[in-house]
Amino acid sequence: MHAITRARLKPGVTLDSLPAPQAPDARSGPAEALIRGRALVFWDPKAPGRKLDAIDTDQITPAADCVSESLDTLDERWKAGSFRYLMPDFRARVHRGETFLVAGDRFAIGSSREMSPAGLKGVAEEAGLELVVVCGNNMGDIFRRNAFNLGLHVVQSPEAVADAQDGDAFSFDPATRRLANETRGKTYEPVPLTPKEEEIRRGGGIFAVGRREFRRSVEATPVLRWPDADTARRLTTTEQIVWAHRVDPEAEVRPGATLRVYADLLPASDGTAPFAIHTFNQITGGR
Repeated sequence: MHAITRARLKPGVTLDSLPAPQAPDARSGPAEALIRGRALVFWDPKAPGRKLDAIDTDQITPAADCVSESLDTLDERWKAGSFRYLMPDFRARVHRGETFLVAGDRFAIGSSREMSPAGLKGVAEEAGLELVVVCGNNMGDIFRRNAFNLGLHVVQSPEAVADAQDGDAFSFDPATRRLANETRGKTYEPVPLTPKEEEIRRGGGIFAVGRREFRRSVEATPVLRWPDADTARRLTTTEQIVWAHRVDPEAEVRPGATLRVYADLLPASDGTAPFAIHTFNQITGGR
């Protein structure tokens, strides 16, 4: 029988060498500064003057670029594959400062591949830049949540999409989420985020949250507390298991809630495991 234990450090790594936990509101620096760049517009080749709708995740990251022979080259495959066929010079254009990706409605629909937002973010970061996705209505829900988890800025504003032309100077304020087309002299209020999306965004994404929690996961011993009889009667069997495994014992177990839990077992496939391991290594620094 396996047991849930504290995180174990690699040989030679000490607790004192880990970064101290940082409060979510202690973030500062480039992540909170005004982001500026130029528009990179995806045009519809069949409808001149119209932005391209329904760009799916297979066009963002073709399936062949979702995998790699080695974890060391995994993120390079995602970056190299970004819009490989739809816009072969995407990477070069982003590096030239065209960091406001503008697309039409239903952007990033399709399969739930985390590699797509990770690759787009990585393309900009390797040049010391930040990418902002500006799109119209009905963005892919899974891509949208993955983007917030990974710290990629996504903004839904049909008005901004309609006004944008290639090379327009844009700015985005991460604190207020206000978007501006400085070339056209217009500002836009994006589609509001859900409370959970705003919480994730302000928390800095999964990397920032994970780094804050990593030291605590080494220090604290997981404790499973099963519900008493009265509480258990109000919960399904699955809810009772989740209730017992909560990291925060005060967190409410209810439909739609997002909870942190201690995991007994983490099953994964050849498609999901490499990304999960890569993400964990990014959070822990390989410690």
